[in-house]
Amino acid sequence: MTDPLTFLKTRRSRPAKIMTGPVPGKEALEALLVVAARVPDHGKLEPWRFIVLEEAALRRLSVLATTLAEAAGPDVVDAAKNSYQFETGTLAVVVVESPKPCVKFPKIEQTYSAGAVCLQLVNAALASGWGANWLSGWASHQPEFCARGLDLEPHERVAGIIHIGTGPAQMPDRPRPDVATITQWATE
Repeated sequence: MTDPLTFLKTRRSRPAKIMTGPVPGKEALEALLVVAARVPDHGKLEPWRFIVLEEAALRRLSVLATTLAEAAGPDVVDAAKNSYQFETGTLAVVVVESPKPCVKFPKIEQTYSAGAVCLQLVNAALASGWGANWLSGWASHQPEFCARGLDLEPHERVAGIIHIGTGPAQMPDRPRPDVATITQWATE
């Protein structure tokens, strides 16, 4: 097994469009969700929740995403590209940012916590040998899609749609940031 730092230095998402089955079963997925929920969460607010989308639900969302994109028009969004992740996916977990009222901790910290859940779920899936990819897309930011397709409340939004399945064991790396050029050292 790879040591944790080597895993993190070499981790690479698997594109959702090339992932196939098999996918984690319910028990395996629940174990990944337990790991995903172990993120910084100031105030223990749990400002996020999960919606597991199996294949039939993804196909239903594909139809809705296409309908909404066609109504918006090609100048706004490519309908085929907008629905592709739902049309071809096998298993996805929607991480829903569900902020809680709190005067002690700013709402932005709840947003950061939801983002941390997305990355933690991707890394947990990859570390377990699955392929994983964090997507969003035009539809996931549309109030009608979120309300009709995902039953989100008006105060909630999609932090990410994490596709999990079987992908290639290795992926070529992509260009990475030059950390030296984006790091400032404050010595005083």
